[in-house]
Amino acid sequence: MSSLNVCVLASGSKGNSTYIASPNTKILIDMGMTCSYIVNKLKSLEVNPNEIDGILISHTHSDHIAGLKVFLKKYNPTLYLTEKMYLDLKDQMTISSYIIIDKEFNIKDLKITPVKTSHDASDSQGYIVETQGKTAVYITDTGYINQKNYQILTNKNVYIMESNHDITMLMEGKYPYHLKQRILGDYGHLSNHDSANYLSKFIGNETKHVFLAHLSEENNTPTLALTTLQEKLKEKNIEFDSISIAEQKERSELIEL
Repeated sequence: MSSLNVCVLASGSKGNSTYIASPNTKILIDMGMTCSYIVNKLKSLEVNPNEIDGILISHTHSDHIAGLKVFLKKYNPTLYLTEKMYLDLKDQMTISSYIIIDKEFNIKDLKITPVKTSHDASDSQGYIVETQGKTAVYITDTGYINQKNYQILTNKNVYIMESNHDITMLMEGKYPYHLKQRILGDYGHLSNHDSANYLSKFIGNETKHVFLAHLSEENNTPTLALTTLQEKLKEKNIEFDSISIAEQKERSELIEL
């Protein structure tokens, strides 16, 4: 097995989950689909759900935790989350094995660095996952990325990066005004334009693949998300074409580093 394997199991407005593994450790980031969906996708990767060492939570909105209660009850992996997230969840489900995180930590041979995101939840985090010099970045559900994090997010191997909406589609769409303002605001979601702008700063010589994630069904299309990034990279004279769109109900290809 390669040093680091990455597969987006589901991504979009209706549910999100990503699988990341080293030869010794298997984790999930978020559990926003049903337990049975996640188990089926893991089995398609020949992964037994009992082998999951830990689950990281980005935040506690339902599209990131919908299957968590059942999965914890059946398989009892360790849950890694901030104190505020724990307080959100402790009355909703039985959490028998958990670790409160506030800075860099390890799950066996995976080094995990939380990256504070900006979203309208009690707390929200992105993550950098590293082992044997291989790295994956997971950033979704944020209104912006703080410039102080640019350095640690630059030139990583794989990015799972939110590209939630096309601004024109959102503004001309049927969402009520207050919801449009929420999505566009500092505690909302990254637009295609925002995502492309950040990725054009972060992609480097070591970058092998980019997943555009958490696309809105109402206010985006895969073509728009992809084209926006391609045009921004061309504008910056960056030659990079290993980009895929993470889908809502199909797992991605398995990226092996």
